[in-house]
Amino acid sequence: MTIRWTYAFIDRPVELLGPAQDFWTAVTGTRLSAPRGAHQEFVTLLPGAGADACVKVQGVGGGDGGAHLDFSVEDVPEFVASARRLGAGPVAEHEGWAVLRSPAGQLFCAVPWSGESARPPVVRGSRLDQVCVDVPPSSYDVEVAFWSGLLDDWDSRPGSLPEFHAVTPPAGLPVRLLLQRLRAERPPSAHLDLACADVGSTRAEHERLGARPVSRGAHWSVMRDPAGGTYCLTERDPETGGPPTRR
Repeated sequence: MTIRWTYAFIDRPVELLGPAQDFWTAVTGTRLSAPRGAHQEFVTLLPGAGADACVKVQGVGGGDGGAHLDFSVEDVPEFVASARRLGAGPVAEHEGWAVLRSPAGQLFCAVPWSGESARPPVVRGSRLDQVCVDVPPSSYDVEVAFWSGLLDDWDSRPGSLPEFHAVTPPAGLPVRLLLQRLRAERPPSAHLDLACADVGSTRAEHERLGARPVSRGAHWSVMRDPAGGTYCLTERDPETGGPPTRR
């Protein structure tokens, strides 16, 4: 089934929504929509004129939050049926949209497409463009097969390291999916990745805005935002999402 648009959802504790919203609007160059939802728990990060939103923030109860993907499709029931045939489980049915759980247990949503088509631009050398699902070893192969089957018109292939598998959308869709095999068994989770032209300068900017460094890898930095959520700054081309262009 064709995915028309993708949203990265930033899930943060409801009591820390204010700091989360302030930080993520600053680093993405966006502004907040009016809140909505039964408890005013949803906001959209609105880019400038000529671009469509692809990031939202949700207040959640318990824990440090995380991230998930929303898939915008023309036929929500058909997408849900396809996901369930491939092994997804139902979580909640709403009027016009649905919450599901992947075989490993990662939440995702199916929502109606509203005509979104214009990807937001790179902001100060970085772009929030990826949701990474952290998968326990026992579920990794099943999870790779599930997402590759559900997103069958996306490019599914092993990543640059053996513990990664990338599922990349066609050009124009704003949010990618990365699967990471964990070293130890634990429940699945997800975090956000930003593609950065210069990880060091982006990290310094984020620290000025209240984020804290957690650790560094060969080509990425793990950070914690002011609401306690972890995310990564990755050494990728912000325009393409692929390997950095070397000059």
